[in-house]
Amino acid sequence: MVSSEDLTTFAEATAVKALSSHEYEAYFPRDWCIGAVPHGGFVTAVFLQVASTHFNTTLSSQNQPHTIALHLDFLKRTESGPAKFTVRDTKLGRQASVIHISLTQDGREEVVGYLTNSNLKTEAGVTFKSSYALKPPPLPVNFSLIKQAKDENWAPIPEMPFASFRGATRKTQFFFPRQGQRPGNSADEWIRLQNSEKWTNTSIGYVCDMWPMPVEAFLHEQNPYDVSTIEGGKDNKPARFWYPTLLLNLDVKKALPEEGVEWLFVRVEAKQIKNGRMDLEVVIMDEGGELVALSHHVAFALDVSRNTAKRKTGSSKI
Repeated sequence: MVSSEDLTTFAEATAVKALSSHEYEAYFPRDWCIGAVPHGGFVTAVFLQVASTHFNTTLSSQNQPHTIALHLDFLKRTESGPAKFTVRDTKLGRQASVIHISLTQDGREEVVGYLTNSNLKTEAGVTFKSSYALKPPPLPVNFSLIKQAKDENWAPIPEMPFASFRGATRKTQFFFPRQGQRPGNSADEWIRLQNSEKWTNTSIGYVCDMWPMPVEAFLHEQNPYDVSTIEGGKDNKPARFWYPTLLLNLDVKKALPEEGVEWLFVRVEAKQIKNGRMDLEVVIMDEGGELVALSHHVAFALDVSRNTAKRKTGSSKI
C-alpha cells in the first residue's frame, strides 16, 4: 500500500507554520529522505521557505522577499518528522538584511545558517557583461523534443542509480547527455519535477543538491550516470556511500517567475575527492542559458551504514 507520505508534493513537504513571530514549524516527510536522513537540498529548501515566510510576515516592512545568499552548516543528522526553526534578526538594512536560523529536532540543534535577503526586482547599480561561460558549453537542447524523449543530445532516465536508497531522487525527472557524461568529476543534467510542479526560488535549495555523484563515476568500471549504463542495466549494485553535506553555500543570481519554471540546467563538478571529503561546485541555469544560482558544498563520502545507524542518546553526530 502507498502511504500518504509517498504522495507528498514539494509544496506540501516544504510548508511551514508560524508558531510565533520568530519561530516556525515544519514536517520532514519520509519520502524526501536519502536512506533515513532528509535530503540536504530538501532541508535547504525548507530554510529558504522559512526565510520567505519570515520576510513576508514579521519583516514585511523591509520589502526584501528574495534570499540572495545562504550559508548552512549541517551539525548533526536530521530525521523525518517535526522540525522547529528559530529565527534571529541579525542585521536589518536598507539594501539587504541578514537573519540567523537554527533547526532543532527533539531538542537537538542540527543545522544552522545565515540567510541574506534583498529585493531582486528593485536592485540597481553598475552592471557589466563578464566573459564567464561554461567550458565546455552545455549541449544544445530542444524543449519540444526533450519532452517526447526525442532530443538528439539529451535522454530521460527512468530512475536515478541507487534510487532505492536515495528515495528523494524519485521526485525529479532527469535528462542526461545521450553520449555519456564528460569527465568523471563533472556531470550535466536538465531536470524537472515529476509531478509537474515548477521550480521556484525556494526549490533552488533542492536543485543545488540533486545531481549525479562524482564519487561513483570513479568507483565503478562504467559511470552509473551514463545513459548507456542505465539503459543497459549494467550496474545495479546497491549504494555503497552516503554523502552528508558539511556546509552548503548558495548565491542566487536571479528571481524566477512567481509561477515557477519547468526546466533548469545543472552542472556539478568536484575539483578534489580525497580521504573521504570532497568539494562540489554547482552551476544552475534557466532555459535561456542565464545564471540562476551558484552553489558550493563541502561533503563527506561515508559508508551507507552511517546513514541508518541508531542515534545515540544525547548525540547525533554525522
